[in-house]
Amino acid sequence: MNMNSSFKSYSEKLEAALNNYDWSHVEAFARSLQYAWGKNKQVFICGNGGSAANAMHIANDLLYGVAKNGAGLRAIALPSNTSLLTCLGNDLGYDQIFSKQIQVFGGSGDILIALSGRGNSRNVINALEQAKSMNIHTFAIIGYDGGKCLDIVDHAIHFPVYDMQISEDLQLIVSHMIMQSLCAQ
Repeated sequence: MNMNSSFKSYSEKLEAALNNYDWSHVEAFARSLQYAWGKNKQVFICGNGGSAANAMHIANDLLYGVAKNGAGLRAIALPSNTSLLTCLGNDLGYDQIFSKQIQVFGGSGDILIALSGRGNSRNVINALEQAKSMNIHTFAIIGYDGGKCLDIVDHAIHFPVYDMQISEDLQLIVSHMIMQSLCAQ
């Protein structure tokens, strides 16, 4: 396969995922974020690897990008504090790095956004379970078959795409759609 056909194949897979999606799930997600914004609730975002980088990007967009002349959402990317992550990972285990932060910082009515390519990361699953136990609304943007996250999360934005890079692209595409929607309000 030459490079050009590889690029075309990638763009076709991404386009198919976008064209075949029921956007009502994203609309409901945007409404929940708008409500949380109005009530000054916190938004937590977690993920591993590329999804961790996306969590930080999304937190930036929600905190600052949507704020025209005022305050944005109180968005926190849980993978962003390396001192805290290494402390929790060392003392409690890597599977607790997000759930412990939610236990300490979270409150009823807050939102957790879980980002996962496959939906099976134990630390993301633990974060969803911790959030649900605290009446924190949970959303996930996931690919593949959705994994265990699909069964736990309150609201899934699930793209059944079996490609990690496209799954991660979709996390940012959805968040940028929501950002523009919130800016238009």
